[in-house]
Amino acid sequence: MKTDPDVIVIGAGGGGPVMAKELGELGIRVLVLEAGPWYGNRKWPEPNKNRGETTESSDPEELDGSLYRRQLTRLENDMNDVVSGKFRWGPADRRRTRWYRNIPDPALLWQNAGIGGTTLHYYANSPRAFPQAINNVWPITYDELVPYYEKVENLLPVEFAPTTAKEALFYYGAEKAGFPLNQTLDATTSGYRPQPNAILPPNEHLMDPTYSLEELSHMEGCTLSGHCGQGCPYGPTLEKTAKRSTNVSYVPLAMKTGNVTFRPNTFVTKVLTEQQASGGCRAVGVQVRDTWTGEIEELRANVVVMAAGCVETPRLWLNSELPRNPWVGRGLTNHYMDTVTGTFDEQTLMKIIGSSAINPFIGHTSGARLDYPGLGMIENLGESPGLTAQLLFGFSQAGYHRKRQPSSDIWNRRGRIIGSELQDAMKDYRKTLSLLIITGDEVQYRNRVELDPHIKDEHGAVPRVHYTPSKRDEKKRDQLVNIATNLLQKAGANNVHRSDLAPNLYIHLESTMRMGFVTDSSCEAYQVERLYIADNSVHYNSLGGPNPTLTTQALATRTAEKLADKYYS
Repeated sequence: MKTDPDVIVIGAGGGGPVMAKELGELGIRVLVLEAGPWYGNRKWPEPNKNRGETTESSDPEELDGSLYRRQLTRLENDMNDVVSGKFRWGPADRRRTRWYRNIPDPALLWQNAGIGGTTLHYYANSPRAFPQAINNVWPITYDELVPYYEKVENLLPVEFAPTTAKEALFYYGAEKAGFPLNQTLDATTSGYRPQPNAILPPNEHLMDPTYSLEELSHMEGCTLSGHCGQGCPYGPTLEKTAKRSTNVSYVPLAMKTGNVTFRPNTFVTKVLTEQQASGGCRAVGVQVRDTWTGEIEELRANVVVMAAGCVETPRLWLNSELPRNPWVGRGLTNHYMDTVTGTFDEQTLMKIIGSSAINPFIGHTSGARLDYPGLGMIENLGESPGLTAQLLFGFSQAGYHRKRQPSSDIWNRRGRIIGSELQDAMKDYRKTLSLLIITGDEVQYRNRVELDPHIKDEHGAVPRVHYTPSKRDEKKRDQLVNIATNLLQKAGANNVHRSDLAPNLYIHLESTMRMGFVTDSSCEAYQVERLYIADNSVHYNSLGGPNPTLTTQALATRTAEKLADKYYS
């Protein structure tokens, strides 16, 4: 690719590579800057040990599925440890500490740095927003989004998840609880359905005993081996990897246009602007820091796109001292989550699913859902044993279960469990069905990402993140928890555990740079010409509850079109 790009995109997570691919296909030269490492590229055979021999890559032939397979070990701590794991918010060099965020509340901010961003460890859940959360609320209509949803769904592709034991049990419980099957992508009423996931359909030879597991893992299609959160390295090539993270889907397609270059290990510390004769300002480039060498340089472009995520995009705006906007960093939503886990006896399971175990690790991590517009949604959750013990049994705002006074709770246990009680719970792990409660939480000005006035790192003032749910959101979450608990009990669970998660499980972050407040309906900043936003932060609200990635990718597709029409027509 030639130097001096037309467009600089900041961030290679859920939205940035989508922008790059769409613009590159229109002949627009794009440089994508990513703070973290690049797994699966021959130019960085040991991305966590040394800086490599170059700083950028634009040739899709440099992508290597075999290398990607070796680098993604799928071991829980190696991949997911938030301090030292490969999937962490921190520099490529794992000998160094992660990048600091100040979160005063008990919290887990679970985000990744690297080409692919947080889609590296996401479950690939790709539902559309609830129409009622968009229509007459957003500055655009739901119908305007549909063709862009369809384009992303066809490209990835997005498929309905296959049914394994945990999905079958979920559907059984949902039917017994009185919910109908929802046979639509555009959910307007409550009901259950298979999860629309950006995961290739199962390998057609999966049940053929003549193929070994190793042979199957090199073929096209999902192996149903679970552990989506540790990354998916399975497939004949990197581009045909089963789970469609952006690093294996949009990144190769962007590179194939011949107009897109990706540069990892490059932290953007400032958006550069120039004053206009009219009195306003326009984006003209960025200041960056090489995360290996510490070298600082300036890069210029005609347009800048911020796609660094709901924390780093407002942080960058504030550290860049861009024009003051009272809504920058404000309105944070995170779907105020909770979990309930049901344990079943073997006789019940044999009667319902014909097996004595559920084995929640088999299949997509989350392959079934129950939509409830107005409240949110419920997903099944088949995490690996370590993450189950940590997130579902070891993280709670209710304190330790042992210290709780007897109550009239509808759950057998609530809160953190430890010692022999945790051991007993994990002994039954293969007979559990866990449900994730995802609340359609409302935008509140007090929930925010702001600059810490006292703490700086090598990239400037660090972000401080704060979230407190509203009373209405607390009621909605409790209603969803009760619905999920009833579903488990109707399915035959003999023991139900409620995590009662703290409100600061930051996974589905949205709405810190809202369309209509910080940007116009084309996602261009009101106060800075030629500065666009293409990540979850531009969402007007929390979509009513559905996972945000598909909407971000649909919006990014639309934004690329709007950007090209305005500045490159």
